[in-house]
Amino acid sequence: MDTLIPYDSLAPDTLETILDDIVSRDGTDYGDYDLSAAQKREQALRSLRNGEAVLLFDTESETIKMVPKSDLSNYDLM
Repeated sequence: MDTLIPYDSLAPDTLETILDDIVSRDGTDYGDYDLSAAQKREQALRSLRNGEAVLLFDTESETIKMVPKSDLSNYDLM
């Protein structure tokens, strides 16, 4: 089961920590060029702010993931 987490309900420091974790995970691909952690975090935050992506808490693995909003139908939401 997954739970939707409104990004704007999180304290700024908490959101920054979550985004840092997400953008630093193995398999995170940003194309043919390197971006700094701050640039990756800003891209992720921009995706959340403009509604392209959402944060989900996976209750089984107890992790937070960021997914495209268009993919929400693929998740078992609580």
